[in-house]
Amino acid sequence: MRMVDIIEKKRLGRKLSKEEIDFWIKGFVSGDIPDYQVSALTMAICFQGMDEEETTNLTLSMLHSGQVIDLSGIEGFKVDKHSTGGVGDKTTLIVAPIVACLGVKVAKMSGRGLGHTGGTLDKLSAIPGFEVELPAKRFIEIVNEIGVAVIGQTGELVPADKKIYALRDVTATVSSIPLIASSIMSKKLASGSDGIVLDVKVGSGAFMKEQKDAVQLAQTMVDIGKCAGKKMIAMVTDMDIPLGKTIGNTLEVLEAIETLQGRGPKDLEDVCLKLAASMLYLAQKGTYEECLMMARQALESKKALQKFAQMVQKQGGDPDYILHPERFARASYHECIYAPTSGYVFHMDTLACGMSASLLKAGRMQKDDWIDEKAGIVLEKKTGDVVQKGDVLAHLYASDPKLFPSAMQSLQNAYQILEKKPILQPHCFKTIQ
Repeated sequence: MRMVDIIEKKRLGRKLSKEEIDFWIKGFVSGDIPDYQVSALTMAICFQGMDEEETTNLTLSMLHSGQVIDLSGIEGFKVDKHSTGGVGDKTTLIVAPIVACLGVKVAKMSGRGLGHTGGTLDKLSAIPGFEVELPAKRFIEIVNEIGVAVIGQTGELVPADKKIYALRDVTATVSSIPLIASSIMSKKLASGSDGIVLDVKVGSGAFMKEQKDAVQLAQTMVDIGKCAGKKMIAMVTDMDIPLGKTIGNTLEVLEAIETLQGRGPKDLEDVCLKLAASMLYLAQKGTYEECLMMARQALESKKALQKFAQMVQKQGGDPDYILHPERFARASYHECIYAPTSGYVFHMDTLACGMSASLLKAGRMQKDDWIDEKAGIVLEKKTGDVVQKGDVLAHLYASDPKLFPSAMQSLQNAYQILEKKPILQPHCFKTIQ
């Protein structure tokens, strides 16, 4: 079997066999197949696509390229949640404690942020003392003790995905649905949970810009999960507007705490409650409507807040920061951008909002970039809000005032203000199971 023949076969739009997919995944991970040939194949896949069987075989081949986490030591049903990435997406910090305080185990492995998308580990690392790297034994112990833990992915988990993604990122093949689906699902399947809820973002701040593409991606991943014997639900949710009001790690932790106190933004609370209800539903805690009511009561009773503080303590952090969030340090410098005219916020370029936060050092442009955990943006006005000329649109926070000019210009350009009031989209477009 030769790699050049596999490349040509896919370039001509023909279906790859399981054996051919296994050959190039194993060869690439071992170093026998060079980067340039895999780059050529991923570009051919980007143009020609893959059918359901090919995508499933690619996922399973990537899954078995490294370690598969054994969660059998955790008692009961284990449920995971994954978001395809967005701006202001701090849902894990809210959803995981809601679900855990209602008796369902959440053993979650998360990642760092890159570019305009924030990473869950970066947010948790903004909590003083919080440890995101734990031995597998301690991880399992914590989940058995309190029902929830969130840690970083191990280096041995799906090495094929790390190598392939590094190439996709520099060869303009990130947006291929088969490659996205296999990347996400290989890691989720390797993480060992019994049920998986997917939050597939769509809009200007998401990888998927069109609803039809987001629905196709969601359906593809649900099908893969079911083929692997997992219980699956996917929600297609809006990322044409940043989620909540904050962008940046400490700021997002503070907003997550507000939401767990029952005082969070309506859009963030709505998405979190629906994600939590879906996770509870997979664990057979009741009908979806009953699970939604249970999740809401967990917020109102502050039980989810207490569970979050408990998780922070178990993972080495100081729970007093969760119960008394005024203790968090704030950025040294602050600026605002203002509405240049009166009207309605008709549209927001959510990608530009995320990139503005990265310019303040709240996110990474390169994977090794330093992050200022205190930097970020608080949005005072979002799509649909009425504004008067001179109103504050957003607050910007940084530790270096020299960072403000470019970030402020980028964020100002992200706002479109018109006399016409926009028609707002629902927070959740579609649920697939």
